[in-house]
Amino acid sequence: MGTQMRPADGAMTLAEMKEFASFPASVQRYIRRSLDVGLDREDALVRWSRDVVEAASIKAQTRIYGRLDRIRNLVPDDSGLDAVEPFFAPLVTISAFDLGQDRLNGFGAYRFLYERLIGANVRPWLPGAFCAAAALPHLHPEKRRILLQSISEAAATAPGWSNREPCFYPEWVDKVEPRLAS
Repeated sequence: MGTQMRPADGAMTLAEMKEFASFPASVQRYIRRSLDVGLDREDALVRWSRDVVEAASIKAQTRIYGRLDRIRNLVPDDSGLDAVEPFFAPLVTISAFDLGQDRLNGFGAYRFLYERLIGANVRPWLPGAFCAAAALPHLHPEKRRILLQSISEAAATAPGWSNREPCFYPEWVDKVEPRLAS
């Protein structure tokens, strides 16, 4: 027996699709590639590498993303500081890698990707991880400024977060040639 989608789920999926569509094509491409690597959906190296530089980037991303399973298992249930260090340090490291790739243009794209890579329970931790990674010296000062300015006050100071899992996980879509009318 299949599961039924409630009307709210359909509306949320549409909202997530619209949000994804609002990102530049290069950001959309990086998110899809990252989801393929992080969720082990496809052979990302075969699908996404266009040259040796991108192939090296995907290999490095695969190595860094190897920490995702551990992070998923360590997301703290509350703000207890004892649970933060083993979770937060690897999250900031992966975040720093992604921001260093210069493909995520701000907090919105980062949040969109990480909600899908890790799950809804990571939402309270994303503003802090993003700000920590965006402030690291491996980024050019102008890039740090742009990234840090991309997080809204509302996102940085939210009193609570939804625990609803994302519905829309963008994937590769092969280009289909239009058919001629016969």
